[in-house]
Amino acid sequence: MKKIQILGTGCPKCKQLAANAEEAAKELGVEYEMVKVTDINEIMKFGVMMTPGIAVDGQVKASGKVVNTEQIKPWLK
Repeated sequence: MKKIQILGTGCPKCKQLAANAEEAAKELGVEYEMVKVTDINEIMKFGVMMTPGIAVDGQVKASGKVVNTEQIKPWLK
């Protein structure tokens, strides 16, 4: 099971990123757990200075932008 972490305070971009990640996982048929990390101190522990960010299994894959479904899929394989 993949652990997808959305790093952000709940802004519209964060919500879009979460939706894109969910769609990517569903299209691939990957089992996943989505965690929304909204505490700024926790986000900074990931080394992310600009939100939104996405981490898969604890590794930051992108920050400061909304990545699309196709960009997320390789990280979930």
